[in-house]
Amino acid sequence: MNHTVQTFSPVNSSQPPNYEMLKEEHEVAMLGAPHNPAPPTSTVIHIRSETSVPDHVVWSLFNTLFMNPCCLGFIAFAYSVKSRDRKMVGDMTGAQAYASTAKCLNIWALILGILMTILLIVIPVLIVQAHR
Repeated sequence: MNHTVQTFSPVNSSQPPNYEMLKEEHEVAMLGAPHNPAPPTSTVIHIRSETSVPDHVVWSLFNTLFMNPCCLGFIAFAYSVKSRDRKMVGDMTGAQAYASTAKCLNIWALILGILMTILLIVIPVLIVQAHR
């Protein structure tokens, strides 16, 4: 460690320099600028990312009311409500799992409902044409 000797001249030469003033001048000379002994304070704001987990409640309700083959729409509606409940609690993984099941059931309900609707239209038309 390299020490240099510095002489301090008091501002008022009639009084001897006091210890605190010499100590402060020495710290300024050695360290540069005075440091705040308290640690710097910082504020951390946790912003919860609103990852949107679709719960498919409306789609499930539509499949329940209009096209409900094999009660798939009703089961999808139950899984959609479970997904919404998990999302309200904050369990995004559980909400995603229930939503995925509800989506799969809704797709199957929609496909089967469309096929049943087409068959209910096509079969009577074919029967009427066969009797002509």
